[in-house]
This record gives sequence, structure tokens and C-alpha cells, in this order.
Amino acid sequence: MTTKILVITGHSDPQSFCSALSRAYIEGASGSKAEVREIDLSRIAFNPVLKHGYNQRTELEPELKEAQELIRWAEHLVFVYPTWWGAMPAVLKGFIDRIFLPGFAFKYRENSVLWDKLLTGKTARLIVTMDTPSWYNRWIYGHAGHNVMKRNILHFCGIKPVRITEITPIKSTTPQQRAGYLERVKRLGAKLA
Repeated sequence: MTTKILVITGHSDPQSFCSALSRAYIEGASGSKAEVREIDLSRIAFNPVLKHGYNQRTELEPELKEAQELIRWAEHLVFVYPTWWGAMPAVLKGFIDRIFLPGFAFKYRENSVLWDKLLTGKTARLIVTMDTPSWYNRWIYGHAGHNVMKRNILHFCGIKPVRITEITPIKSTTPQQRAGYLERVKRLGAKLA
């Protein structure tokens, strides 16, 4: 059976190491029976600001409409992004704000504090780069950025399980270490597919 995988690269620079990690994952997954598509946020044009919140509809740009269709299509979502100031970059947060909307990703129930999770049945992996050591991110920061993405966004919409792969440190790595990271992510792609 073919697995449908969508890789979302959440970095504003197309030459970033996150882009290289996305390519490595895609290469690994494409080498088997997976069907893989990609959304590279550095290459699409959209306004990341949800100007009126949910009070007034903001029309989606064509690239965002296509992104919603790809998310509907996918069985497994892979988000590749850096940690900046403890969380995802603004381009990724804006992407999520704009397309993970009521009626697409979730639906509030009338006269209830509960909601329907409209993306149930999908799974996800977060591949997150950072300079903060893993132990420090865990014990001092409590995985704050990971928790927002995993629990507050993806679980809220029904996407489970969500696995996390940390790639750290980045700033001080050698070319050999980066090559090792790329190989590790390539194997992740091949393993799932």
C-alpha cells in the first residue's frame, strides 16, 4: 500500500539547512512505495497575517487553497523547520494561521466547549533544527515550542501520533556532522514509506 506523504518546509530561506533536510527526507521516502509531495514556504506567496481572526473570512491565495488540498490528500505530514526564539518561524505560524481554519482543520460545536477534529486519521513528524541542546530544551524550556506544534495545533485538529526529531546543534556543526544529520533524516523517510 502506498503512503501519501506531504513534506512542509517551514523556513523562509530556500538555501537553508532545513531545505536540505526536506530534500533528504523526500529522497528517502521516494525510494520506496511512498507518494511524496512538498510545500516549500520559501517559494510560495501568501500573506501570513490572519487579519480579522475568525470574525471575518480572509480569502485564501491560490497557493493556500492548494496547500489545503494537499493536506486533505496526505496521510502523513512532515514539518521541517528551525526553532527561532523558542518556537517555529513566523512564516510557518502564518501558514498555519491562514489554513488551519474552522471548517477545514476543526469545527467548534454549537453551545459546547468541545470541538470536532477534522484532520483525524493523519499522522505527523516534526523535524526541528535548533542550536539549543536537547537536554536544555527539555529540562529548562519544557519543550515549549514542540508542545505548541504537537499538542496545541496538530492534536487539536486530530493529527496523532506526532513524532519529533530534533537536529541539534546546528550553528557549531561540521560538514561531516551535517552529512550525518542528512543521512539520519533520509533513513526516517525510507523507514516510514
